[in-house]
Amino acid sequence: MTIAPPLANIDLHLVRVLSTVISERSVSRAAMRLGSTQPQVSTQLRRLRSLTGDPLLVRSGTGMVPTDAALSLLAPAQRLLREAETLFGPTRAGRRFDPAETEFTLNLAASDYLDPQFLPTLVTRLRSQSPGVRLVLHPLTGDADYRTKLALGEVDVVVGNWLRPPGELHLGRLITDDVVCLVGDDHAAARNPRAWTVERYLASDHVAPTPLHPGAPGVIDEYLALQGQSRRIAVRSAHFGLVPAMLPGSGLVLTTGKLFCLRYIGRLPVRIVPCPLRFPPMAYYQLWHDRTHASAAQRWVREAIRAVARELVDGPAAEAGRAA
Repeated sequence: MTIAPPLANIDLHLVRVLSTVISERSVSRAAMRLGSTQPQVSTQLRRLRSLTGDPLLVRSGTGMVPTDAALSLLAPAQRLLREAETLFGPTRAGRRFDPAETEFTLNLAASDYLDPQFLPTLVTRLRSQSPGVRLVLHPLTGDADYRTKLALGEVDVVVGNWLRPPGELHLGRLITDDVVCLVGDDHAAARNPRAWTVERYLASDHVAPTPLHPGAPGVIDEYLALQGQSRRIAVRSAHFGLVPAMLPGSGLVLTTGKLFCLRYIGRLPVRIVPCPLRFPPMAYYQLWHDRTHASAAQRWVREAIRAVARELVDGPAAEAGRAA
């Protein structure tokens, strides 16, 4: 019964010698390809013969030919070298990445507060540049602990807005956006903007997104709390993209970024009015964990996210904002 050699006796260079000697059918030519010497390759071939229990190369006329066993080992040896190249070579994660040729899965968690066109535009860009990417889009909801999901690898990138982003994660600023109010055309603030005072704003019925985690205020209410103020929230919605359609006839006020609101002007009977309170600009970020920080694929994704966010600011929405 043949006893398999311990794996500890086999190194990757020995596998490369095996592949090269069998392919070249010559110790001298193998030595040249390997940048080695003929005596060194001969020594390594003797070791390979001992490990495999086969002569591997035998004489035939004036040359050498591989044995049947050697030919059967060639494909596994080459496959192992390719896998090693993937693990440790220049194309491994963190060194080089070709989006057009690579298949990978991206788990992205994002709010839809930034712009209703953000996710559709991002998906189109990623799919056009990397046909092999598989996208899983996760909502940022009250029962989703995005910090834990990033740490566990269940999510790769989170896109959202925070008044004070978590400090333990990597952060990339995307855009800042002025805070405005969006109301129905029939709202008192739209009919008489001069009477739209701080007192009337705070006393109005407001619609707000569902918090990112239970008990957490959104950025608007967090800022109001810091000023010792509060507003009356009449509607909480996990479906932020549907909120503008709730405004006409309801008396509700939506306070959010201007970029989001501009998408609905002309499409719905709504109007943008300035906030009587001066809120700081709304800052949107992408967050990621240290485990993906060095990944070339994830760096490419983060750059695509940044570019799409910037294009939305500089594109048609910006033109609409200047016209408004």
